[in-house]
Amino acid sequence: MNKKEIDSALRRLEKHYGSFLRKTPLLKLPGAALGVACAEVWLKLEHLQVGGSFKARGMLNRLLAQPIPASGVIVASGGNAGIATAAAAKALGVRCEVFLPGVSPEAKRARLRDLGAEVVVVGNAYAEALEACLARQAATGALLTHAYDQPEVLAGAGSLAAEIEEQGGLPDSVLVSVGGGGLIGGIAAWFEQRSRVVALEPVNAPTLFRAREAGEPVDVAVSGIAADSLGAKRIGSLSWPVTQQFVRDALLLEDEAIRRAQQWLWKELKLAVEPAAALGLAALQTGAYQPQPDEHVCLVICGANVDPSSIL
Repeated sequence: MNKKEIDSALRRLEKHYGSFLRKTPLLKLPGAALGVACAEVWLKLEHLQVGGSFKARGMLNRLLAQPIPASGVIVASGGNAGIATAAAAKALGVRCEVFLPGVSPEAKRARLRDLGAEVVVVGNAYAEALEACLARQAATGALLTHAYDQPEVLAGAGSLAAEIEEQGGLPDSVLVSVGGGGLIGGIAAWFEQRSRVVALEPVNAPTLFRAREAGEPVDVAVSGIAADSLGAKRIGSLSWPVTQQFVRDALLLEDEAIRRAQQWLWKELKLAVEPAAALGLAALQTGAYQPQPDEHVCLVICGANVDPSSIL
């Protein structure tokens, strides 16, 4: 993955802004407003994207880049990639089938049904849903969109990084939640080493952290507060080399800290986001990541597919 591929995605997606994609706001706040000793904290409000997450970028890019057969498109997802694929499929007028693990919340399942997707719930973990999805895809020939491990998906995520730079210039650091690695792969490929890209994971879903310990991608057990959206059991094969080259720090956060940050975003800023979107703030509030006094830190608020009543 490189900037050339992201530039191609930007050209492909450009005509779909307004009719489908949104350029989401970049909210700049003084660090003190979030209780952080740095110059500014930028919040990239990607939870306002179509489908409620950054995934819309990569999934639409995938569908635009490949011919779509009569059997439509198919995806396995903890929820967000499925919602993004279903939304893009609906916009393009094609059939969509989504395989979900049992851990996926009802709010995401309901959203998929509203988008007209055929929903299949299999097993409890994402890996089980993916296995069933691949078997179904082999039988139907539908176009597979992968939640995080396809070039078009990473390049679409990279368009988010390009948008941050367009709106605010280069941040000193970008704090990114990691599941399978599609988001951080695209962001790191765009910023390269011009900004410090920091990987954040829950302690109960440490795919990148454990891969770094082992020196290669390995399977990990996943559970906990953000397992529905950060529940991949192995870091993606495409994002792994990108993160090795461009991501210096991989940090782990406790579920309790993630929950507190999620609640803070609602209580103080009225941002109703899912746990995965709160890891950046949790890293700042706990001191897991300690910015310099003059630092401009960007947090990617990556998703909003959550039952608001679960935040309180």
